[in-house]
Amino acid sequence: MEKEIRLPSTVSGVPGKIKLYAPQKGIADAIGDPAYRQVSVLKSARIGYTTVLTGAVANFVVNDPSLMLVYLPNDDMAKSFVTSDLEPTFADSPILQGVLSGDKSSGGKDRSTMLMRQFTGGTLKILSAETPRSFRAHNARVVIMDEVDGMKPTTEGHPIPLAKRRTAQFADYKLVVGSTPDEEETSYVSGEYAKSDQRVFEVRCVECDDYSEVLWADINWPEGQPEKAAWHCPKCGCEVEHKHKSTMVQRGRWRVTKPEVKGHAGFKINSLTSPLPNADWGLLAEEFLLAKNDPLLLKPFVNTILGEAWRTGGDRIDELALMESAEPFGLGGPEQQPFPEDVLAVTLGIDMQDDRAEVTYLGHTEAGELVVLDHDIVHGSYEHDEFWTDIDAIVKQRWRHPLGGEIGIDAVAIDSSNGNHMPHVYAFVKPRLRRKIVAIKGDGGRRPFILRSKTMKKDPLWIVGVDSIKDTILNRIQHGKIFRFSKDLPEVWYEQFTGEQAVVKMDRGRPVRKWIPVPGRRNEALDCVVYAIAVKELVTINWTQRREQLSTGHTVSAANDNIPQARPRKAKSNWL
Repeated sequence: MEKEIRLPSTVSGVPGKIKLYAPQKGIADAIGDPAYRQVSVLKSARIGYTTVLTGAVANFVVNDPSLMLVYLPNDDMAKSFVTSDLEPTFADSPILQGVLSGDKSSGGKDRSTMLMRQFTGGTLKILSAETPRSFRAHNARVVIMDEVDGMKPTTEGHPIPLAKRRTAQFADYKLVVGSTPDEEETSYVSGEYAKSDQRVFEVRCVECDDYSEVLWADINWPEGQPEKAAWHCPKCGCEVEHKHKSTMVQRGRWRVTKPEVKGHAGFKINSLTSPLPNADWGLLAEEFLLAKNDPLLLKPFVNTILGEAWRTGGDRIDELALMESAEPFGLGGPEQQPFPEDVLAVTLGIDMQDDRAEVTYLGHTEAGELVVLDHDIVHGSYEHDEFWTDIDAIVKQRWRHPLGGEIGIDAVAIDSSNGNHMPHVYAFVKPRLRRKIVAIKGDGGRRPFILRSKTMKKDPLWIVGVDSIKDTILNRIQHGKIFRFSKDLPEVWYEQFTGEQAVVKMDRGRPVRKWIPVPGRRNEALDCVVYAIAVKELVTINWTQRREQLSTGHTVSAANDNIPQARPRKAKSNWL
């Protein structure tokens, strides 16, 4: 007889023996069924998937002991899984207490490493998928991978095939792959689900007793009343209130849509069928209304609530359409357009070249609009003091604001990725870090917009997720007028701003989305905007207070001392 596993409230929200609702039970049964060598789960958040994985690990430990590996995208997630999920479960469940060596419930003995435990009949290792060494010298019969769409290919390939090789010597291996999806073109979990028997979860209508998936297209609510969101059965058309969801889900079923596939169980599930309180249809409708007009919010809703991969509408931006949308504003002055009244913050992105620095001025509004105010070029060599004197004058500027006060620059990002430029950029930014003038280095792949470098104690460096920001720029422009452009910008600026395109290329046998240059075009303007967007993350703006300060004649910025009254020397360039 198999032993019962209990979950603490920190894991399940309700302490006691694990009680799975119908969708969870189907996934858990497949993980424990030897007929399936692989289980793939294409999922949203808020479905209790962590509970399923935690219970599966505990079940293997006490009921089917063997060598086990659990992979997560990075070290922080691996440690969090141990401390927030596994340890509380093993500490609070009587049958699990003291089972793992090094577990807190065993008194802490043999706690040689947080991420590796021994138990009778096997070992459990929790590993980060960031480096190839995590896939070397480790063999296991059971391999569990969570959030695979957040894993980046290593120099030896993508983690999924690398992890599968770890099971090669076991005829009865088990591979569990799960994730919320990311981009449609590059989603690994979507690819694994496509190879499976492709199960979908269907609820049983309270009126017609027929089975249907709960899809977002069938969730409707009265105008202005999202809290009254209800499901409309696609079979009989009846309206089903949220209060019936729990009953329908418990009477629901998993339906196999590809029965010809054997040995690979695939599950697709979203938050709409979750009985958890934070998946109330009315709550999800309210979240949708907040997100629908902003791609930055809509993409997470599609990924984490609907459990669907994000579909990008295109891979390039039309520079002619952007030029036609330009507005009569600028940085002020006798011959320039007025400063836009709704811009309450300004950041700079500076791209370094061997013979010049390119500078884009980016305004930010309380509504989240990004306003390209102007672009400068400072000619000269980074090895000469005069060049950095001009850059210093650039970052000290301020402008008369229509509200009455003066506005300066809140933050500046200077590219230091070229090895020759690097020491000169560091020397410039070190005494100016307090004013949010920082050195940055761009990095591709799925990264945060900006993150302190691990070498920060030695060098004042931040890492910018350039691909993530370029994807954001593309989506924002394609889905609404969130970018605004000054008529002062010349035509060649738009050519540079659209000087890259997103493509999908095969990398070690897997599709990977990349940004590549458009043949015959330069991309300095795009890089400058990317850096200016990134460095805004280092600034916290109290919009109400800032508006009040400007209205009462104050100067607002992170760098408002020793301000020059005239704009610095600006030379024309063949590029811009």
